[in-house]
Amino acid sequence: MLELILELIKVIILMIGVILIYDARKITKKMFSFGDQNEATLTLKIIGFIMCTIAGILIII
Repeated sequence: MLELILELIKVIILMIGVILIYDARKITKKMFSFGDQNEATLTLKIIGFIMCTIAGILIII
């Protein structure tokens, strides 16, 4: 049962990472109101990529 819960948490982290990658521009416009949104968008995409990579590796292991 614990293994199932951990796998679900890994999949949720993977899904959050994918959402961060694809909707980074929309999230940046909604959450931040400063002029240079390109850096914030790039940061969200990098964080999403790292989350996807780590969760993917953990799912495979």
